[in-house]
This record gives sequence, structure tokens and C-alpha cells, in this order.
Amino acid sequence: MNVLVDTSVWSLSLRRSRGDLSVVERSLVAELTELIAEGRACLMGIVRQEILSGIRNPAQFEILKALLRTFPDVLIDTVEYEAAALASNQCRKRGVNVTVVDTLICATAAARGWAIFTADADFEHHARILPIQLHVPRM
Repeated sequence: MNVLVDTSVWSLSLRRSRGDLSVVERSLVAELTELIAEGRACLMGIVRQEILSGIRNPAQFEILKALLRTFPDVLIDTVEYEAAALASNQCRKRGVNVTVVDTLICATAAARGWAIFTADADFEHHARILPIQLHVPRM
């Protein structure tokens, strides 16, 4: 099964020094490395934008951009945008605040039957309401 990787996990791997990571964070990075090696890690364009946003050093931006170019964007359809809006409404109705990006990730993963790999605890709240599966690291 493919795994839609959230910004939080990509950022740990690409924007943080290994020495600055906790044991748990290192295990998340190791799991991402395995998913990439297996060809199962998927990247959405909006996540690519989030990862690249805020990088002040132009050379670092170009390096990271080149690394991410090895991953094609998951193509999003109108149906998934509509499903994301519905997911947002469902979560808010149940008192769970969501972001546009998070609901688009949820809708895209649900439509494809993929799991979501994230370090963001908000997705645990989303999973109580939405038909999504969270990827659990194997390590």
C-alpha cells in the first residue's frame, strides 16, 4: 500500500539535523527512508510547497527542491477537493478544528485507500471522524 507522507515527517527528514532529533523522531525518519526505498512514499504538491516554504538560504532551497523533484506530485481531482470540504465540515461539526491542507491529505488518502504517515497528532483526531488510516512505523 502506498503511503501519503505529511509535511511533519518530510520536515524531520529534510530540514532538521539528525543530531537534533529525538529517538522517536529518528524512528520516523528511518521509516520514511524505508518507505522511499520500497517506492511507497507519496508526495502531494501542497506538501511540497509547505516543505519548501520558509527556507531563507537560496542554495539550500535549490538543493531541497532538487531532492523533492524525484517524487512526482500526487494528482488531485475535483472530487477530492469536494471530499476535503466535506471532511472539513464533518470535523468542525464534531468540534475538531482542521486545516485545508490536512483535510485535503485525508480526502486524497481515503480516495486512494492509502495510509497517512504523519508526526502531527491532529491526524489522530481526524481519524476518529474520517475514514482514514494512519501509517504506524514498523520500527
